[in-house]
Amino acid sequence: MNPRTRRIADLLRECLTSGVAAPFLCCLSLSALAFAASCLTLHLTFFKFPPFQSLFSASHHLLYLPKPSNTTTPHHAPPPSNLWHEMSDEELLRKATTTTASCGGTAEERKKVAFMFLTRGRMPLAPLWQRFFHGHDSRLFSVYVHAPPEFTEEPPRGSVFFQRRIPSKPVQWGESSMVDAERRLLANALLDPSNCRFVLLSDSCIPLFNFSAAYGYLAGSHLSFVSSFDDPGSAGRGRYNRRMRPTVSLAEWRKGSQWFAVHRELAVGIVSDRRYYPVFREHCRPPCYADEHYIPTLVSKLFPARNANRSVTWVDWSGGGPHPAVYRRRDVSEGLLRRMRDGSTMSRCSYNERPTSICFLFARKFDASALEPLMLMAPALLGF
Repeated sequence: MNPRTRRIADLLRECLTSGVAAPFLCCLSLSALAFAASCLTLHLTFFKFPPFQSLFSASHHLLYLPKPSNTTTPHHAPPPSNLWHEMSDEELLRKATTTTASCGGTAEERKKVAFMFLTRGRMPLAPLWQRFFHGHDSRLFSVYVHAPPEFTEEPPRGSVFFQRRIPSKPVQWGESSMVDAERRLLANALLDPSNCRFVLLSDSCIPLFNFSAAYGYLAGSHLSFVSSFDDPGSAGRGRYNRRMRPTVSLAEWRKGSQWFAVHRELAVGIVSDRRYYPVFREHCRPPCYADEHYIPTLVSKLFPARNANRSVTWVDWSGGGPHPAVYRRRDVSEGLLRRMRDGSTMSRCSYNERPTSICFLFARKFDASALEPLMLMAPALLGF
């Protein structure tokens, strides 16, 4: 007999000896107490945070994402810390390389997810992200923003983006400066040893699920999420430069989405790389785009067994051309968001070696005009 059951039995014994009219009322009251205690135990076991502990159905092997949990702590968040520093990129990368690559600790020391935003300045979808993060324990996430150096506008003090800009440099689309920015974001985030997962996002990205679900999915995965594949066409192998040999061969050349979510070990591997990135910087220039090839190739070479080989960010390239589809106000609908959420366009998707219909946590590209309908649909459809 466990302690809880023993205690209920003792209370029942005491109650029954207290008077003639009491037995029925005692049994009724204590039965309700036992039922409530059992429900509480079930709640703590099944819904214990992080939510990824009960993501799968044993019968269907489908991924289930929880509704917003009651583990939010609106008044717990400490004052934001300023991320600004005077280190050069070389000093920053060197310091980040020396940080631990492991994320140990107990269940109480929860893994933190670093949300890294690569932006062009203002964040038109910031109100949606503000609602996404609102009320959640600041020990579970951190925010980093890479913006153009000339952009000095600071969001309001109450914003989750307040004082979260890192020292940045200009970024040119299609150039290696894009990868420099990604490595800069990773290096700054690695300086916080509690960051265990690192997600690259843009100012046109939106969350497709509430924070609890996204956190559980990322923190509970055994693998990183980096799209990496061998494209035999002109936009894949056709971009390979033979001057990369022997460091990178054509057989090792990979392509993939720029938008990744990686474990700490892989993040350290990216910022500490001194062998492959110089080759990409020198020999992968337009029409070769380093942000589509460097990390996919590096991960394929060094961490193939630690990668799910897919991105968790929805991007629509069906229109062809160098840029993906842009969703504006008129394009936003419940049907669109549901298609993004349920993975209906994926032929197959797995999570921790089990099939799932949940393949994407984020989506892009949404412009500023999409904010209003997104804010209206978010509570009922996105869960926040």
